[in-house]
Amino acid sequence: MTRSVIRTDRAPAAIGPYSQGIAYGGLVFCAGQIPLDPATGTLVAGGIREQARRVVENLEAVLREAGAGLGSVLRLDVYMTDLSGFPQVNDLLSDVFRQDPPARVTVQVAALPMGAEIEMAAIAAL
Repeated sequence: MTRSVIRTDRAPAAIGPYSQGIAYGGLVFCAGQIPLDPATGTLVAGGIREQARRVVENLEAVLREAGAGLGSVLRLDVYMTDLSGFPQVNDLLSDVFRQDPPARVTVQVAALPMGAEIEMAAIAAL
């Protein structure tokens, strides 16, 4: 099996020693995405729903570059600095994954890079 690095300018560039995604063995492993606008490298304005939307868009860009999409996500990991925003995030994810949603983990964390309120990582089928 071949390990392939996934890179796209439609998602934020890595801000450390990691890849946006890795394809291997029929799967793509997406690095955690925070709500950075890939054009500016800054956090998007707005509340948790707007931030979650940008995170999903960033994940989708990495998945598309790998030849997958949101519909092929098997597991979604969600990290939030405040779970009181969980109902809004859950509502957004219900719109994104209307049928057969992926397995999911949601946890509250003390802090995220660049002061983000949310981060998501995904594993998807190719």
